[in-house]
Amino acid sequence: MERPLRKPPWLRRRLPAVGRTDEVCGTLEELHLHTVCVSAQCPNQGECFGRGTATFLLLGPNCTRRCRFCAVDKKAPLPVDPEEPAHTAQAARRLGLRFCVLTMVTRDDLPDGGAAQVARTIEAIRQAIPGAGVEVLISDLGGDAAALETVLAARPEVLNHNLETVPRLYGEVRPQADYQRSLEVIRRAARRGFVTKSGLMLGLGEERGEVEAVLKDLRGAGCHLLTLGQYLAPSRHHLPVRRYPPPEEWEELRRLALEMGFLGVASGPFVRSSYQAEGLYRTALKRRVR
Repeated sequence: MERPLRKPPWLRRRLPAVGRTDEVCGTLEELHLHTVCVSAQCPNQGECFGRGTATFLLLGPNCTRRCRFCAVDKKAPLPVDPEEPAHTAQAARRLGLRFCVLTMVTRDDLPDGGAAQVARTIEAIRQAIPGAGVEVLISDLGGDAAALETVLAARPEVLNHNLETVPRLYGEVRPQADYQRSLEVIRRAARRGFVTKSGLMLGLGEERGEVEAVLKDLRGAGCHLLTLGQYLAPSRHHLPVRRYPPPEEWEELRRLALEMGFLGVASGPFVRSSYQAEGLYRTALKRRVR
């Protein structure tokens, strides 16, 4: 077995203050909700829970795809919970959220990929918290344009779909996905006038030129917001980390992406798709109306 790379010093951080962690965990447990923070072993979980925020994971904790980078369970998917939209809205209201971030497991077993459940959750949040903003990080929905339209009809403020890595690595990293199909999700939403967002993990073996080519593809598809973060292997059974880009490289890529025309860019080792999502969205809005 390949020996894992030693983590560099810039990946060490102090433990965050507990803050509202108990409140968040108690709310999630009581309402039988899942978060990508826990399921995907996000390194920012303590920070976000401490601030009283969480990214809700819809359609259960089990994914129908077997991406080799992801910690989310690959067990048989659970039946769709009809109470999930209302419970998610209730949790968001209890926590005082004004900008809610939703994501989902991929549900290739469902005719619409779970799109209706996502739309119902957006609508439930709007009813429970008038004026709240919503960002949704969705799967590719199997390339189903009608399913995507179901989500867009609920009018999320941000439509997010991650490309995750460069085309050359798709077969190894996310073998059940398709690069062009994922790019088309962004393109369709952008054409409809939505603020769109995507993200990449670095450290899987991609080359700099390949990353720049993906950024160009995203801008060509109309993507507005970008996240770039360090891939961290959830276990020895997942793909190993091939490289830890140094701090200066993250900043170089952030500047490059802004020069390409992205309205908002978060780039750094601990950046994840939903990290400080509202701030990135607000930054984009300011630049969009100039």
